[in-house]
Amino acid sequence: MSDQAILEVCAFHVQSCIIAERAGAKRVELCDNPIEGGTTPSYGTIKLAREKISIDLYPILRPRSGNYFYSDDEFKILLDDIRVCKELGCNGISVGIQKINSEIDVDRMKKVVELAWPMGVTSNRVIDAAPDAFKALEELINVGCERVLTSGQKSGAPTGAETLKKLVEQAGGRIIVMPGAGVNSSNIAELMAHTGAREFHSSARRAMPNPVLYLNPEISDYGNVYIADEKEVKAMVEALNVKR
Repeated sequence: MSDQAILEVCAFHVQSCIIAERAGAKRVELCDNPIEGGTTPSYGTIKLAREKISIDLYPILRPRSGNYFYSDDEFKILLDDIRVCKELGCNGISVGIQKINSEIDVDRMKKVVELAWPMGVTSNRVIDAAPDAFKALEELINVGCERVLTSGQKSGAPTGAETLKKLVEQAGGRIIVMPGAGVNSSNIAELMAHTGAREFHSSARRAMPNPVLYLNPEISDYGNVYIADEKEVKAMVEALNVKR
């Protein structure tokens, strides 16, 4: 496992993927629906992102928002999406599956890892929804995940720093513990020093202004388009690479 500290950018469209690579990030987690916590991006989005960037591309595979307890039909969708990611040349996927009691669904996660190979598998924040993060970590190690994205079971990684430190220590190099949520250039160096983590996850996102010339005031579903802030991504990369 490399000792180099790296940044993964959570990107919500292709332009953010390009910005992430240009600013020095080493991996992109490609998502749709930022307000819903991230869902599976479209085939066309994954395809174009793969064509546009050379850094590692890990689409999130999450058929819907809400919980990670999936029906048989939703699990079938997830498996088909794994095949699509392999077909399109992705380096890996980000996915998490829980049982109705919110523990890790070990059987289904094992099937995911087996089908995804030779792609890598990051377990997304399903660990943060588990009743016991330390038991969940062992289960994710045993099924073969290479990495787990977690906020330390708090709303943001800075608040969960003490749990993150314990998870990194428990992992002992068997899996990468990657802090995410609330990570930015003002706290990433401190998080690295406190937790011992060497990979970090951030969207560094900002809302883009709506460029259209007319907005109907009676319509409320325009929403926002979020883009990665290039200066912020660069600042985080630089903070991770300062010699200490």
